[in-house]
Amino acid sequence: MKNVLQFLEQLKENNNKEWFTANKKTFDEAQKVFKQLMEKVSEEFGKYDMVEKPKVFRIYRDVRFSPDKTPYKNNFGSYLERSTKLKRGGYYLHISPGESFVGGGFWQPEPNDLKRIRDEFASDHQSIDTIINSKIFQKYFKKLEGEALKRPPKGYDANLPAIELIKHKGYVATYPLSDKEITSPGFPLLVVDVFRSLIPFHDYMSEVLTTNVNGELII
Repeated sequence: MKNVLQFLEQLKENNNKEWFTANKKTFDEAQKVFKQLMEKVSEEFGKYDMVEKPKVFRIYRDVRFSPDKTPYKNNFGSYLERSTKLKRGGYYLHISPGESFVGGGFWQPEPNDLKRIRDEFASDHQSIDTIINSKIFQKYFKKLEGEALKRPPKGYDANLPAIELIKHKGYVATYPLSDKEITSPGFPLLVVDVFRSLIPFHDYMSEVLTTNVNGELII
């Protein structure tokens, strides 16, 4: 993975079409290493959870509506989506020198899903609290992250025990990665272990999102 970090570091300093075209071969080699890593992670993690083939995101940026016109991302990213309709959520790996992380969750739930999650937290805060405070979750994460409202959403009492989570517009957990961890021989297994620590959270959220408030299956 050392060559992946080196390429991204150079790209950050030379984010333009001319440099990228001249170094396309270096990019191809770095991307190949990253894809091989994700294939290895996916194969190993598949022993613990059902996931689709890893999706590796394009390095080309969509600059049409962005004030930042740099044409390339300064990172490699990949997503593992859980398989079947009963398993919701996914796992993400982001590689960028000094800014890498691994994690997963529900980044931007659609409105109906977000309301269902909020309603569940409003009626039962203990289940999600137990998961967040569990040893397996706390091994890599401290809390659920995500963009949040400053005030409680309409219809939710500000005194609810889970009101801070109810304010969220997304629910993710991330573990920051050092460059040293990324270049270590055990890196693929570290990624797998972080992903495994999210399985109880994903299973709980999947149950919430595939049932109604009465616990009846809705898919």
